[in-house]
Amino acid sequence: MAIEHMRSWKIGDVEITRIVEVNAWEDDITMLLPDATPATVQAYPWLLPHYATPDGKMLISFQCFVMRTPTRQIMLDTCIGNDRQREFPVFTNMQTSFLADLAHAGFTPESIDTVLCTHLHFDHVGWNTQLVNGKWVPTFPNARYLFGRFEYEHWLMLEATHGYHDLNHMGDSIRPVVDAGLVDLIEPEHRICPELSLLPTPGHTPGHVSICIESKGEKAIITGDMMHHPIQLERPGQLARFDMDGKVACNTRVSFVERVANSGTFVIGSHFNEPTGGYVVRDAHGCRLEQNQQ
Repeated sequence: MAIEHMRSWKIGDVEITRIVEVNAWEDDITMLLPDATPATVQAYPWLLPHYATPDGKMLISFQCFVMRTPTRQIMLDTCIGNDRQREFPVFTNMQTSFLADLAHAGFTPESIDTVLCTHLHFDHVGWNTQLVNGKWVPTFPNARYLFGRFEYEHWLMLEATHGYHDLNHMGDSIRPVVDAGLVDLIEPEHRICPELSLLPTPGHTPGHVSICIESKGEKAIITGDMMHHPIQLERPGQLARFDMDGKVACNTRVSFVERVANSGTFVIGSHFNEPTGGYVVRDAHGCRLEQNQQ
């Protein structure tokens, strides 16, 4: 089980729990920022030890979040999933303890009433379904699955035109929940419940959204893939490899950093390694993530 990597936060009346599939994945920074070098990472000592290695490699995690509000039980993104055929061997035929970890956090699949996908890349939709007797079936049978309308239509276009390099997830993670009648297509500023609303953060994908949480005067934002690593707080305008529209994504990150720096908003990075969440602090030394509010 991966419960040793589980982490929970409270934002007013909202409880957020991190469910991890791949923890502290180590990779060259060029995998994310093509123009960066190990020295780029080493220029920001605050990234060590949680977000980078001494030799300048980045550390990221693949994870999702389950949330309990006064009225709802919500899955935010659903990781990679077991038994999949994926472009990269590390994500192929995974066998993780995701459902057991979810149970340890106090949730059954049947208790989840809402599944929200920030976007439709394979590592954010996997556990939408599970393989049962050779068939992909919805993992959360009582939930409404919320997909951005523009996002979903864009992926349908990519599928129809073979416009993306790996579309296996459309067949095993997207279409089964659509065919089951569980999907609601939503707009970019949709409000899920009184405490949770969407923040449009396009660029990584056309319809990408982040999640705003507000309760009892406290605020948090879960980024999705608007950014992948805390170094992007220091370098929000630098092109990132996985963004479908690099210019729009850079503008989105720059605006986001302006919005949250020194604002008291708790920021949870969807791929940030442990400790995953913190406050964005900007001063004469730059912009960094700290666990304690200044």
